[in-house]
Amino acid sequence: MSDNKFLPKLSQNLLEILGDEEFYDVTIEVGNDPYVKIFRAHMVILNYRSSYLRKILSTNKKKNDGTIGTLTHIKLSNISPEIFQIILKYIYGGKLSLEEFDASYIVKILVAASELSLQELIPHTQSFLINNQADWIEQNFIQIYQTSFESDSFLELQKFCTELISKQSEKIFNSPDFTSISEKTLISLIQHDDLQMNGIQVWEHVLKWGLAQNPDLPSDPANFSKDDFNVLKNTLQQCISFIKFFTLSSKEFMDKVLPYKKVLPKELYKELLKIFLNHDYRPVELKPIKTISSESVNSIVNSNKQAEFTPKVGSISIDSIIIKIQHAELISKWIDRLEITDKAENLYEFKLIYRGSRDGFNAYRFHDYCDNKSHTIAILKVKDRDEILGGYNPIEWKSEGFGVTNDSFIFSFKNNENIEDYLLSRVKDKEHAINYSGLFGPSFGESDLTLLGVTCYIFDGKTFNKCYCKKSSYERFIRNSEDEFLIEEYEIFQINI
Repeated sequence: MSDNKFLPKLSQNLLEILGDEEFYDVTIEVGNDPYVKIFRAHMVILNYRSSYLRKILSTNKKKNDGTIGTLTHIKLSNISPEIFQIILKYIYGGKLSLEEFDASYIVKILVAASELSLQELIPHTQSFLINNQADWIEQNFIQIYQTSFESDSFLELQKFCTELISKQSEKIFNSPDFTSISEKTLISLIQHDDLQMNGIQVWEHVLKWGLAQNPDLPSDPANFSKDDFNVLKNTLQQCISFIKFFTLSSKEFMDKVLPYKKVLPKELYKELLKIFLNHDYRPVELKPIKTISSESVNSIVNSNKQAEFTPKVGSISIDSIIIKIQHAELISKWIDRLEITDKAENLYEFKLIYRGSRDGFNAYRFHDYCDNKSHTIAILKVKDRDEILGGYNPIEWKSEGFGVTNDSFIFSFKNNENIEDYLLSRVKDKEHAINYSGLFGPSFGESDLTLLGVTCYIFDGKTFNKCYCKKSSYERFIRNSEDEFLIEEYEIFQINI
């Protein structure tokens, strides 16, 4: 016979004690005016079920000199009467059916469990939320994200939110309640390693948040007074050092940042001018703005990393307007000849060395920037489609003939949101692996992935290049058609092998 057979009866008897108004020795005032309720309870049960209540009861006992028969009264103002009633029944009866409550109530139960140090209830409630209310969490992400950092005990919820950030960054930042988040929450969001947003997107969202905190400011920075710029500068000063301005294109800097130049620290602004006026200039490492303590940052992101303006080394970091970190991780696996399900052996740094919209859509500019550089990855965005094409060249680029290698490959992603929908094709004719023609942009095989280097069309003021894919030197097609198509953007990255 299992001893557990008797537990339901024990639970029932303890709940009956909770409802008995004769032998209580503690009254608990819960809530704030006008929503206050008095609960009757028993010191011995509270003492052994909650370390938080034990501390409060112990303090009250000393104040009352341990006088027998003295009724103890305590106050809990941070918990609503409705939630405390649920928690109190759990304390006495050891039962809590979360299926009975909607998600917002379950979050309140989790917070109350943390405050009352009901340690066994915290992981149970987090798991239930994640497994049964994932859609609700996505819809109310900002609220849940802020809640997850209210306690070091909410690690499971923090992890879930972090993974969500890496998948749906734009959705989160575009949520209606984004501008209502606290400064600390904003910093923790923009400093995430897995944030799937480029530098200009982060700047725009931070700026949007800063302007929302000061609704009296003019909508056009051209109408700002000196005091207006100072107000916005003071609002954003703790966020500025977490924005990677050095990754912006010259046009992005001119259109989006320059109008707000008086918001930037002088040292940073001078450095950015050097970067965007001289493409050969490499930025110095700038110290973080000393307006937020390291303790505050640590409490936000559970990390002691310092903010910096230089790219991370030792983990995948990608400055791209075409691909995301997940694409970079998969490409890294292909370089190491691993499968998508394998654990990555190396974390390569993806260093942007060429971008068509910034540096030019012609063969001369490409070869000028990229010749004599090895271990490069070309990424091409097909015009008016979600399709991405690319190739890896482990050897140096040249301006004539063919490059010989067994280690190159080409690939395509049919949908830039789904990295699992890809085609990978490795070289089979190593003598014609890389097409060095000075008339072409980054090209692979005799015709497998060829980017014509001459600007062919102009649409809406932007230039595009013709491209085609015809199976020749690689194992398989990476497109369903051999027809020519247009490229709206391409990028070249060099990795740190």
